[in-house]
Amino acid sequence: MRTLLLACLLHAAPFAAVAADPVAPVDPLPTAESARLLEAVVVSGVQPGPGLWRVSRDRRVLWVLGTQSPLPRRFEWEAREVREVIAASQAVILGVSVQLKEEIGFFRGLTLLPAALSSRKDPQRKPLRELVPAQDYARWLALKAKYLGRDRGVEKQRPIFAAGKLYEKAVRRSGLSFDPVIGDLVRRTAKKHDVPLIEAEIRIDIGDPRQAIRDFADHRLDDVECFRKTLTRLETDLDVMRERANAWATGDIAGLRDLPFEDQTRTCTDAFLSSAFIRERGLDDLRQRARAAWLEAAEKALAENASTFAMLPMADLLKPDGYLAALRERGYEVEEP
Repeated sequence: MRTLLLACLLHAAPFAAVAADPVAPVDPLPTAESARLLEAVVVSGVQPGPGLWRVSRDRRVLWVLGTQSPLPRRFEWEAREVREVIAASQAVILGVSVQLKEEIGFFRGLTLLPAALSSRKDPQRKPLRELVPAQDYARWLALKAKYLGRDRGVEKQRPIFAAGKLYEKAVRRSGLSFDPVIGDLVRRTAKKHDVPLIEAEIRIDIGDPRQAIRDFADHRLDDVECFRKTLTRLETDLDVMRERANAWATGDIAGLRDLPFEDQTRTCTDAFLSSAFIRERGLDDLRQRARAAWLEAAEKALAENASTFAMLPMADLLKPDGYLAALRERGYEVEEP
């Protein structure tokens, strides 16, 4: 239940999804455009996934897997290299976790559920059509008819949450899934070989949780740009999302580099982190704290273990100023797969 509370308080929107296979057009003499569409069909069957990045110093190694989400819905990750590296490691760094300073019991958490759900609505209870520009609302109606049908409840939600629900349904229709395939396999393998799991932890204090949810429900969010970018992504990027999922599944790192990582999630997260609710609690630096916590956990593991396995989003690995770039600046050798 603490996870539920944190999801309501610390995340911009539930951008997750599962989907059905698309039907690709068939052309007797494929043009460049039809060839691109054919390539966007989601792969299935057993696939190798990408290779691992190698961070090292003084014969101690941190192996890093670049993760991708969403992934093809019907594929089996062979993951031989990942299993072997985890089995030979002394620790696995799962990622960054945000923990509340005050522990919340299960039954108390249940009493917070109604308040958490009500925070999805506009503080003044305005409908969606009054919260976004008319031209964006017209785009919303077209996409809603395609992916959500006659869902009336979503019209009562803030733009950031309405956009998240639309995104979830659209990705389900695109042959993709946000099921935790990668994390589940890593955890199972670590458990099988008794390898400790580590999370870089950030502990925050939001005061009384019930009051915090009420305060969030009373605050407006500057989330129109999040809403707009989500619509644009669904209108223009679904084929690229499929191509990116295929590239990860088949281990095509070069292909991932060539594909743009357009992602509305950062804009939506910024809408939340820049809100008065967050600023008043001194939490607007959570992104920087998460980066610092992961780097600290990575350096500690490199100092103590002969081998450590870790995961980071592929987009962060490929950024010139990403997490591994920071380790390189600190004197570690970084080798790409």
